[in-house]
Amino acid sequence: MKNLSGNELWMNSFVVFAVVLISVIVVRGILIGTLKKWSSNKEERSRIFYMMQSIINWIALYGVVIYTLFHFRSAQWMFSALFTIGSEPVSVFLLIIAVLIISLTNRISKLFRGYVFPGVYKRYELDRGVQFTFDKAFHYLIMVLAIIISLSTVGFELSALTVFAGVIGVGIGFGMQNIASNFISGIILLFERPIKVGDRVIVDEIIGDVQRINMRATVIKTLDNEHIIVPNSYFLEEHVINRSYSDKVMRLVMPVGVAYGSDVPLVKKLLLQVAEDEAGVSPTVRQSPEPFINFKEFGDSSLNFELFVWISDPQHVIRIRSNLNFRIDAIFRENGVEIPFPQRDLHVRSVDEKIIEKWKS
Repeated sequence: MKNLSGNELWMNSFVVFAVVLISVIVVRGILIGTLKKWSSNKEERSRIFYMMQSIINWIALYGVVIYTLFHFRSAQWMFSALFTIGSEPVSVFLLIIAVLIISLTNRISKLFRGYVFPGVYKRYELDRGVQFTFDKAFHYLIMVLAIIISLSTVGFELSALTVFAGVIGVGIGFGMQNIASNFISGIILLFERPIKVGDRVIVDEIIGDVQRINMRATVIKTLDNEHIIVPNSYFLEEHVINRSYSDKVMRLVMPVGVAYGSDVPLVKKLLLQVAEDEAGVSPTVRQSPEPFINFKEFGDSSLNFELFVWISDPQHVIRIRSNLNFRIDAIFRENGVEIPFPQRDLHVRSVDEKIIEKWKS
């Protein structure tokens, strides 16, 4: 039997590996194509399709990685030390194993958060904030465990990380205070929950809804569909209004000015009628507590009133305010109640006669 040279052996090994890789890709394509035909025009099966597609992709990817490790198990380059940390040599094999464990754990975390936990949340009727907190806590915990297990599995002594721990400590002390502060603040936000996902908040007079609480910053979506990235430490150090903190019910104040000489009891009656009419068509407007009319003051140009209306969801503030303004304008016009514009009356007490003669000439 003819002995093969080193280059020939390497070439044959590479060809075999390429054939296996192509076979995996072809089989993956056939399976996904079959799944698409099975789930076409069947919305109830779409979730199962995406889950099965993810599982097929995972098996294909990690199957190729594991086969690569097995196929090149005798290759010298696979186990040669690339560098050392302390006294521990780090080879390509160890790096692949560590990355494989961490990557697989991340995939499993996504699988649970995407397909397992939603059913649990729906069954126990947990709000979005609790769901987000649990998802993040589960992900962080399982990833930390994966990193520790991966390092231990490849024979890496955790005590060798003391050098890096010292470097990180110096970095935090001199240049990473803000990052460390925001990271710790993010953990506090997730567990103490002064704000949570879905809350309507006001930050620097900007109204928005909390979309995500990440490790360093919180994403807030404004009413104009813009996204604000706010450092987590801001919510623990600054004054933040959370309209959804304990109770979403809030009072909406509608300022209204009418002309002097208006029928004040009629104005009160009309404003209460406006609140009642809006409550009849909008479930957001509450009947209890009852709407209230506050005669605020005698203004410079008007008698100033305030209509107090309670609403059950702060996300509807703009719509309800607009509806009430339309109703107030319409009902005042129907009943002859005047909404004045700002004006000033000038009273001239005396004028110098010389100025009058000069003006006449």
